[in-house]
Amino acid sequence: MKRLLDVIIAAIALTILSPIFFLVAYKVRRNLGSPVFFYQERPGLHGKLFRMIKFRSMKDAFDKEGNALPDEQRITPFGHKLRSTTLDEMPQLINVLKGNMSIVGPRPQMPEFMEHYTEHQKRRHEVRPGMTGLAQVSGRNNLSWEEKFDLDVQYVDNQSTLYDFKIMLKTVEVMLNKEGIDSPDQAVGARRFSGSETTDTKSTHH
Repeated sequence: MKRLLDVIIAAIALTILSPIFFLVAYKVRRNLGSPVFFYQERPGLHGKLFRMIKFRSMKDAFDKEGNALPDEQRITPFGHKLRSTTLDEMPQLINVLKGNMSIVGPRPQMPEFMEHYTEHQKRRHEVRPGMTGLAQVSGRNNLSWEEKFDLDVQYVDNQSTLYDFKIMLKTVEVMLNKEGIDSPDQAVGARRFSGSETTDTKSTHH
């Protein structure tokens, strides 16, 4: 049922939002050039890697040695605006149709995070990652990584169709209020997760 709803919602959303989709694509091309999309590998269901799609929000900029400049120097005012409206996430509806992601679920984080997860935190990969999730409507960047991952596992343990719709409605409210406008995996300068400070005592925590 969840997969069927994902496909229906993503297909309807892409159809209704197609004018905005193409307008954003045009704006990205005009402000940042080609390519319009940004692809990045993220761990999905059972930790299997997939290519997550976003609209580009950073320019290509390199130092004298040819290394990419830090994110803070590559993000543009246009990119900030794109992220503040979360429009850069819209192409992930394609990931939902492909079966890589769900509308609701734990946000897919960086692959290097996986080696630092506790056994409890690894449970966030028992479901498909989502475009939005419980952590994103419960404080977003005001939460620590540990709190976000606890909420992810809480979702895994309590998922249902009704729960998903409640999170979707709350997501709309959060977006309209612009609460925590950068999603946790894309905030410029955000602290990378390098493991919980405590030992794996959360494996039995619910």
